[in-house]
Amino acid sequence: MNTTENANSENHYILLTISIFIGLVGVYLRFAGDAPVWSWAANAIMMIATAIALRTVFKILQ
Repeated sequence: MNTTENANSENHYILLTISIFIGLVGVYLRFAGDAPVWSWAANAIMMIATAIALRTVFKILQ
């Protein structure tokens, strides 16, 4: 597979969409309540979503 086909692979964009959805869940969870547990969970979810998104973007750029 050449680099253009790899960059245009549908799997990359599906994974980006999933990571954006996970990030939105983290954002909504942050505003769900005032308990520190909600904030910690939201931060963890946001970090996971950011890691997935960055990994996918760097795979596209390779």
